[in-house]
Amino acid sequence: MKKINIIGLGAGDLEQMPLGIYRHLKKEPLVYTRTNDHPAITELEKEGVRFQSFDHIYEQHDEFHSVYATITEVLMQQAEENEVITYTVPGHPLVAEKTVQLLLEEQRDGKVIVEILGGQSFLDAMYTSLQIDPIEGCQIVDGTALRRDEMELNHHIIIVQVYDAMIASDVKLTLMERLPDDYEVTIATAVGSSEEQLIKVPLYELDRATTLNNLTAVYIPPVQKEQDLYGEFSKLREVIATLRGPNGCPWDQKQTHKSLKKYFVEEVYEVLEAIDEENDEHLAEELGDVLLQIMLHSQIGEDNGYFSVRDVISNVTEKMIRRHPHVFGEVTVENADEVVSNWDEIKKQEKGKEAEESILSIPKGLPALMEAEKLQKKAAKVGFDWDDAAPMWMKLQEELGEFMLEIKANDPEKMHKELGDILFVVVNLARFYKIDAEDALQSTNRKFKKRFGYIETVLQAEGKNILEMTLEELDQKWEEAKQFDSK
Repeated sequence: MKKINIIGLGAGDLEQMPLGIYRHLKKEPLVYTRTNDHPAITELEKEGVRFQSFDHIYEQHDEFHSVYATITEVLMQQAEENEVITYTVPGHPLVAEKTVQLLLEEQRDGKVIVEILGGQSFLDAMYTSLQIDPIEGCQIVDGTALRRDEMELNHHIIIVQVYDAMIASDVKLTLMERLPDDYEVTIATAVGSSEEQLIKVPLYELDRATTLNNLTAVYIPPVQKEQDLYGEFSKLREVIATLRGPNGCPWDQKQTHKSLKKYFVEEVYEVLEAIDEENDEHLAEELGDVLLQIMLHSQIGEDNGYFSVRDVISNVTEKMIRRHPHVFGEVTVENADEVVSNWDEIKKQEKGKEAEESILSIPKGLPALMEAEKLQKKAAKVGFDWDDAAPMWMKLQEELGEFMLEIKANDPEKMHKELGDILFVVVNLARFYKIDAEDALQSTNRKFKKRFGYIETVLQAEGKNILEMTLEELDQKWEEAKQFDSK
């Protein structure tokens, strides 16, 4: 069976190369190498070793996955033709080498024999040059596929395969989402060799370095300033646990799920207000207050031994994946209406018999207009709905008439009932015209508040007491407020 010997060229020059590997390379008529950009290759070529590199393949593809797949395919073809070939990579074959992993997959499929002949990893030299101890916590991540949320900022982070300015730019932008722009990082090139360079730069200058090449890695030291961790979820969880802990805040310590209910509602309405203001900064602040409520409830659950925030996150993640089979599964949908239909069906299946008990099953405690709209939408799904506005307007006239009759009869209890019927029909009309009744009333409330505030301000400037004004005078100011509001 065809065989591929894989050799690691080490982290630096020829002096670091083990004698056995050196001898193996010297006797090979042709050596395949992922890249010629390595000091040991330059020295070996002077001693007569012939190398065939795959540097040209990098120029043929826009993404690294295609590059590595192509290199693997070529190596498999050459092994087929020559039975045994030797392939070299920088450092150690099993450290940050995707082509080696692809070849090992071919071996697991029984298509080739792969033998790792060794090589010195750059990591030992990196630890020595940077004077760090990996036992404190260390991550080795790929700069060509760096993900924002995979990094543990309390650990040493070594980002490998930062070949050029383009990769360095991507790494920089990813890191700047979680670290200050001026956070000091180290660009480490050819560590352990005579050409070693360690350059410290602020993060925003990472892609401006001129030393970036195949032997470059970037070192991110552990975060020391507590403020730099304020954006981390783990830090928020730690803060909430401290507040609820033995040496925490007396107010936070005594809270329960029930005692926090009113605060949760208040915070949600403040979020809605920030959305209406179209103030992103205020919205971010208010969303943080809602998150605080979630974290407090989660910590109470953990303190009581019932659930933690991990359970909260796990439940919602699983639910989102389960209820979006058109995204995470094989289901196909044509539009948003089908998404909603699938969602309702999946939800119904999840709840089993409970879902069959009532079509009008909705959350308790909703504002009345919102509750009316949800009830009507639920009923509409089984056909209990008008498909035209005309009968709704007739129903509104009917309810207004009945309300007037109860006014004349001076029956407060029935007046209360008939007014509720009027509002319910109004919600139906709003739904037909695709107007959110709750939002519409909130908008009118804000408009009223703004105009009345104008009246108060003007009267105060005129030195008048609003309590001494007649209704006619207030109406005049109201008209002025309307004119001012329209400008």
